[in-house]
Amino acid sequence: MLQHLRPTLVLLTLFTLLTGLAYPLAITGIARQLFPLQATGSLVQRADGTVIGSSLIGQAFTRPDYFHGRPSATSPTPYNAAASGGSNLGPTSKALIERIRADTAALQAENPGAAVPVDLVTASGSGLDPHISLAAAEFQLPRVARARDADPQKLRALIAGLAEPEVLGILGEPVVNVLQLNLALDAAFPSPG
Repeated sequence: MLQHLRPTLVLLTLFTLLTGLAYPLAITGIARQLFPLQATGSLVQRADGTVIGSSLIGQAFTRPDYFHGRPSATSPTPYNAAASGGSNLGPTSKALIERIRADTAALQAENPGAAVPVDLVTASGSGLDPHISLAAAEFQLPRVARARDADPQKLRALIAGLAEPEVLGILGEPVVNVLQLNLALDAAFPSPG
């Protein structure tokens, strides 16, 4: 029996070391060399080296002098990466309809007469989307310009400079990363408060 068990244990040990240790370490090493930013979580740092977030995960900006991202579907904490996922509320959900109506009314009060972009009142599938459409940024521009006493045309240029094109030139629409936009906003137009 030992003669049948020995090759099995040797193969189990060999493949455990190969596929459970050597392969993951090799792939991680290759990824760190080829894609250093992505392999470490796409972390965003201030000039002093302080990590302030990831370009892949949205953050809750609520002050009027910042651009706001999409609503987060994670709860109880917004933009909690450990709780990634949609709200599972369907289009006929009373709770979803009421939240969207309340969010739309608040945004319409902020910018009367302008159509509210859908991405400012709906969460993404993951609940963590760090991007907003250019229409959503344009919608928020008057509020941010007032709060920072900034020229709206200069803010438009800032948004346009940070705009990311459609994926492969055809999929989706141009978007802007909210964290990177707000960092550029702080650098170009420091908040008066």
